Amino acid sequence: MAKESMKAREVKRAKLVEKYAEKRAKLKAEGDMVGLQKLPKNSSKVRLHNRCKLTGRPKGYMRQFGISRIDFREMASEGLIPGVKKASW
Repeated sequence: MAKESMKAREVKRAKLVEKYAEKRAKLKAEGDMVGLQKLPKNSSKVRLHNRCKLTGRPKGYMRQFGISRIDFREMASEGLIPGVKKASW
C-alpha cells in the first residue's frame, strides 16, 4: 500500500499538468525554450507516475486495467475480471 503523502503528491502533479497543458503546448509550438524552462518542473506530463487505482502501488502497473499486476491476479482468480481464465499461475 502506498503512503498517503505519495498519492497526494501524484494528485498535485496531475493538477499542475492539467493547469499548464495549454500554455506548455503553445510555448512548444513557438519554440520558446526559455519560456518552457520558467514553468514549474512538475507541470510536465513526463513527471506523472502511473499508480494502481486500488492500492496506489507504482510498480507492476497494467495500463489496460489501471491496476497493479498483483491486484489483477487476485481479481482474475476470484473471477471479477471477465474473459480472463487462470492458466498456470
